[in-house]
Amino acid sequence: MRETRIKRLIHRANYRGFKEADLILGGFAKAHARSLNDEELDQLETLLAEKDHDIYDWICGVQALPKSFDTPLFARVCAFKPELN
Repeated sequence: MRETRIKRLIHRANYRGFKEADLILGGFAKAHARSLNDEELDQLETLLAEKDHDIYDWICGVQALPKSFDTPLFARVCAFKPELN
């Protein structure tokens, strides 16, 4: 069941419809989803329910980050450097 959830999250993170979000969120999910605990998976699912442009603006600091997303997980997403091969 956990593996199915992770595969769904990775797919959802990779196919956002906004290339920059695909690279950051998809790359992060591929690299780290299996090592996240259940609470962090919940946080990632909640984040993925938000609009791509909002997430990207929060990562870039263009918009203020809502307090509900001010978590160590989001800090890890922000610090993630996708491979651009």
